[in-house]
Amino acid sequence: MDILIIFSAQYLILFVVLAAAVYFFKQDRKRQKEIVIFAIITLPIIYIAAKIIGVFYYDPRPFVSENIVPLIAHAPDNGFPSDHALLSSAIAFILIFYNRIVGWSMLLLALLIGFSRVLAGVHHSIDIIGAVLISLAVAYSVFKFLMPAIKKSSAYQKFLG
Repeated sequence: MDILIIFSAQYLILFVVLAAAVYFFKQDRKRQKEIVIFAIITLPIIYIAAKIIGVFYYDPRPFVSENIVPLIAHAPDNGFPSDHALLSSAIAFILIFYNRIVGWSMLLLALLIGFSRVLAGVHHSIDIIGAVLISLAVAYSVFKFLMPAIKKSSAYQKFLG
């Protein structure tokens, strides 16, 4: 069982990235450009938001605060939010706006990654929940409020043309 937890906690994120890449390359050029623009805007904002929130909320990792032995080696730094859960859920939320089935599938994998990191003793549940909520809030806000304005711009029209 430990090997499955370790695999999911450390390496399943590679499958999420690969699956997203496969989905991306199967799209037509116009859709690829839309996804690229959305991702180029969304991913850095998610990362910056997570880093800012992490400054204000410190959550020691379970192996530090609870004196347990983690299944995977990790630095004893701030566990909030989980970088693995943040990236995998960010990918999932970006994809949800373009293909709900693929996006929700990726979100399930992101949650599995997060749950595995909790079981591995390197994160608390709040670290995973926080990462998913940050990704959701930013991706939704960018798609709902920023992308419509960007799509109306002449630069965007020129880029997609």
